[in-house]
Amino acid sequence: MKLRLFSGGAAQAVVTGLQSTFETTHGCTLEPTFGAVGTMRDKLLAGEACDLLVLSATLIEQLTRQGHLVAGSARDLGAVATGIALPEGAAPVDVGTSEALRQLLSAARGLYVPHLTQSSAGIHIAGMLRMLGLTELLADRIREFPNGATAMRELAAADGEGLVGCTQVTEILYTPGIRLVGELPAEHALLTVYTAAVCARAREPELAASLAELLADEASLALRRRSGFTI
Repeated sequence: MKLRLFSGGAAQAVVTGLQSTFETTHGCTLEPTFGAVGTMRDKLLAGEACDLLVLSATLIEQLTRQGHLVAGSARDLGAVATGIALPEGAAPVDVGTSEALRQLLSAARGLYVPHLTQSSAGIHIAGMLRMLGLTELLADRIREFPNGATAMRELAAADGEGLVGCTQVTEILYTPGIRLVGELPAEHALLTVYTAAVCARAREPELAASLAELLADEASLALRRRSGFTI
């Protein structure tokens, strides 16, 4: 049996951390695809085969109302904050206030971010830059990638000083070569709840429901917290 899963990048560490145990227990193969939540939604709507969806709670609710997900199958994994990342070895910085954040971003030679219209964090980051008055200043310094995981890998691989990343803390924590400086200050904070739900056209609905339960129950609680979820 194959179980196909589409997931926002925020849940990647949790899904992959449970994958081996789940496959052994259920005698199946898990085939996860990770990316920006908007991209994962669009893949489902385009008719691509999927058994379980892990997206922001808002999108899960919308897709359930539209009949694309099984009503009553949704299970919350927890909430994920958005934060600032720097390459390993970079000098410590303060991002605890709006002004401190503005100063850091203003001086950045490159700002590595997920898709500014397709990802939860990217949409929020675009709005934050407008609020800080930095959209035009940083226009030629923004390094935009399909999702936060890719953006953070590219940040880790980049050379030079003055490079900054911004995405969900889970994607920062599981990327070698960078470190989490801190969550966005209160004025710009984003806390996104992620939810798993069974697809209405799932080929393995019972197996999908079992994985949704595992992702959200006590057995995965410690892993979710280590991965950056607030529960």
